[in-house]
Amino acid sequence: MSKTTISFFLKLVALIIILCGIHYYINFNFLAEKELYFPLWSIYLFNAVLVLIVFGIIQYKVSKGSENVMNIFLSLTTVKMVLAIVFLLPVFAGKVEHPQLEVVNFFIPYFCFLGFEIYQLNKFFQKR
Repeated sequence: MSKTTISFFLKLVALIIILCGIHYYINFNFLAEKELYFPLWSIYLFNAVLVLIVFGIIQYKVSKGSENVMNIFLSLTTVKMVLAIVFLLPVFAGKVEHPQLEVVNFFIPYFCFLGFEIYQLNKFFQKR
């Protein structure tokens, strides 16, 4: 593993710990009486794995000299959005008691992870 990958992974772990801690605190103190369909750990695992895959693929393509990295990033982001919809299918199928809460519970971390990914990729490209 390169220094860039290790640095990215450690920052991702720090983000997960901070966001997940805040999210658990909010859910425990304000939403304890509501039963959620998706456990928080599954939401964070889903987002973290997708961010790692996107960063890994882009880093690999850059190391191989690919010129169309932005197209790859846009394609992978589109795939992430489709996978997010697939992940949330039980919400859309009406199998959950609180669909709005489930969607907010998913998309706030999703956009935080997306922002982190874009920021880190920007830093990665500036070093190149």
